[in-house]
Amino acid sequence: MATSKGQPPIPFTNEEIEELKRLHAEGLGRNAIAREMGRSLRGVSVHAERLGLTFDRTATAVATEAKKTDTKARRAVIIERAYARVEKLLDRLDGADEGRFKFTASTVNGIETESLDHVPGQEEKALAGAITQYLNQAVKLEQLDGDPGVEAARSMLGSLADGLNKLAGLDGGGDDSEEG
Repeated sequence: MATSKGQPPIPFTNEEIEELKRLHAEGLGRNAIAREMGRSLRGVSVHAERLGLTFDRTATAVATEAKKTDTKARRAVIIERAYARVEKLLDRLDGADEGRFKFTASTVNGIETESLDHVPGQEEKALAGAITQYLNQAVKLEQLDGDPGVEAARSMLGSLADGLNKLAGLDGGGDDSEEG
């Protein structure tokens, strides 16, 4: 029953007009009425306007605000998880200071894991890149909500990312580690 874009809506029958009035009186919104009647949103809007019927947008505004609040909360959880991941990766790097850096490699005997007292260059480079990505994404998500202190955090995180990149040789320089 829907019309093509730009075409006037197909006129409602007397029965459809009565159904539109009844559904409106029951408190259904425009979208629900359109679904119930098998009519286009535009057709329902045009006919409702002709009948002097209006749709209360309060519920829509409340639902929109609730969705924004829920989305902001979800972003906060994701941001927290990103920071937790960064902390785990930093802990893993720090583990090398006590000879606890777990390094897994394929050998002729299969897959073997060793605890090292240093971080191999490629591993450090990969971890530094992952840390940088997590931090950058967390900062971008924080900016969406305009949290206070974001500029200071971005500056601090940017400096941290630059330092990690330099340390790992991601800045275009060579590998500064002893492994080469």
